[in-house]
Amino acid sequence: MCALGVVTSQHRARKYFIALQSEKDRAQEMEVEWGQLRLELGSLALPVRVEKIASTQLRMRVPQGKQIQFVRIDSAKGVAP
Repeated sequence: MCALGVVTSQHRARKYFIALQSEKDRAQEMEVEWGQLRLELGSLALPVRVEKIASTQLRMRVPQGKQIQFVRIDSAKGVAP
């Protein structure tokens, strides 16, 4: 009976160890993927890329000087006339 208990506990220990190794491998893969996603996000948010998409796909352009209006805000009174 004692020998059967030892064999059973060793078998369980091996199963748990294999499961642990599998989860460690999965965690490592997720770390790699997280790093790749961070790099991709950084490249997608580059100002040059955003400007190119704005001008080509959205047909946006920088306004001319006469099209720009400045609004000054006085915190005590609200918007100045």
